[in-house]
Parts: sequence; structure tokens; C-alpha cells
Amino acid sequence: MKNEPITLAADRADAEDFDVSAEALERGRRARLIRKTRTDLGLSQPAFADRFRVPVGTLRDWEQARVSAPDFAIAYIKVIGLHPDMVAEAVA
Repeated sequence: MKNEPITLAADRADAEDFDVSAEALERGRRARLIRKTRTDLGLSQPAFADRFRVPVGTLRDWEQARVSAPDFAIAYIKVIGLHPDMVAEAVA
């Protein structure tokens, strides 16, 4: 791992805690937005992926913060959150 600036230092009283870089914090924020959008719509990962034409493996990687969702994907998720039926119709 590169020497990234630490945004959130580990709690020294917690042996299992760890430092968090700015990149990891942003990746986690994006993951939370995606997961919240999906769950607010009441959809499982496979149902969301099918309805909005996102590969389910990609969606899982984004939600679990294994991979940071790119900017265009975050914009797409935000539009889905505002207009889910319109987006589903547009990609059908």
C-alpha cells in the first residue's frame, strides 16, 4: 500500500482498529451511498443489478468497498435514487 495520508487515526485502545486513508474513507462513503440507495428502494443486489443494468459482481464490489465506484457510477446512483422508475424505463 502506498503511503497515503491518514484521515482517521486508529484508536490506540482498540488492538483491532486501524488507520484509515482519505481514499479508503471516500470508498466507504461511496459504498454506503450505493447500499442505502438500493435498500431504500427495497431491492436485493440481484434485483437492483437487473433493473438498472449494473453487473451484480460490480455492484457487490462497490457496496463492500472492495472497489471504489467511479464518478459516473455515483452520478447514476444518485439519479436512480431520485427517479428510479424513469431510469428503469430508460434502460429497459
